[in-house]
Amino acid sequence: MCLAALLPTGMLAQGRLVAESEVLNVGEILYQSPRTLTYRLVNRGNAATSITSVVPSCGCTQVKCPTAPIPAGEAVELTAIFDARTLGTFQKEIEVYADGTSEPLYLTFQGRVVADASDYSGTFPVDMGTVKLSTADIEFDDVNMGDRPEANIMVLNNTRNTLRPQLMHLPSYLTATYHPEQLAAGRVGRIALKLNTERLLGYGLTQTTIYMARQLGDKVSSDNEIDISAVLLPKLPKRTAEQMTKAPALIVEADTIDFAPQLQKHHGKVKQTITIGNAGQTPLTVYSVQVYGNALTVKLSERKIKPDGKAKLVVTLDAERLHRQKKEPRVLIITDDPRHPKTILTCKH
Repeated sequence: MCLAALLPTGMLAQGRLVAESEVLNVGEILYQSPRTLTYRLVNRGNAATSITSVVPSCGCTQVKCPTAPIPAGEAVELTAIFDARTLGTFQKEIEVYADGTSEPLYLTFQGRVVADASDYSGTFPVDMGTVKLSTADIEFDDVNMGDRPEANIMVLNNTRNTLRPQLMHLPSYLTATYHPEQLAAGRVGRIALKLNTERLLGYGLTQTTIYMARQLGDKVSSDNEIDISAVLLPKLPKRTAEQMTKAPALIVEADTIDFAPQLQKHHGKVKQTITIGNAGQTPLTVYSVQVYGNALTVKLSERKIKPDGKAKLVVTLDAERLHRQKKEPRVLIITDDPRHPKTILTCKH
């Protein structure tokens, strides 16, 4: 007897993709400055499904999406790169087609394209005296080997003189271009940072600090720091639907570690141990366990976890270093779990 005959009417086994957010507002973006957007898609059906095709509404949008089957209840990320070619407000759509459905899932993003940096009307929360920045924290998330992602820092000249802002201590995997190179008084400019993933040292998290030179002879200090981080994901082999059912699967005891109760009693170092395991049918490899900032340290008991096996992850928080850390402390785990190669644990304090 076939499965369909055993299911109640209207309950045929099929996948159903839905988006956690179908409409994204990207705000203001600069002309011919590509912007990356991410949609999180969840299979709300009762069977696995696969994305068969994606159709953007114009050639200015490139889409990257997973091709492996998505089990019921699991989530994946779809990435769109929008390269603005016309000025003004815009609304674009992406049609996502999946197995077993004739109607697409419509994803929408909207915003406004401005001609140059001087038209930018966003905020500048980072005050470095002579200049103000739109951000001092750049994260290149979920990049793959060969990618060349770009991030922008908007710069406001907060003086009455022409300045030439320059970034200092750039590592070999970062390049910067300046638009314009000389910034007139009261004007806004853009610094484009491009990441060369092939020069990163390995999978997982790479962190560095660069500095903004506001004028000739400017010194390195905590007042002009810009934090840069990149997460390089492993290149995993493509798997068939049958192989996916046997693939390693990371499970974590908790995705949040709450240090607050301990810190109320102790003001030095506090630690907690959480269990991670493998719910798959083949061994799980943990490529790296890293931390954002320097307030955390981690130690993992096993890097190769057998099916149904477990490992202990000890996370230590240094309260003294926490006060000097600008970013929220997080733990990054990179594995060969094809559904979730990256897992982040947040730390409350």
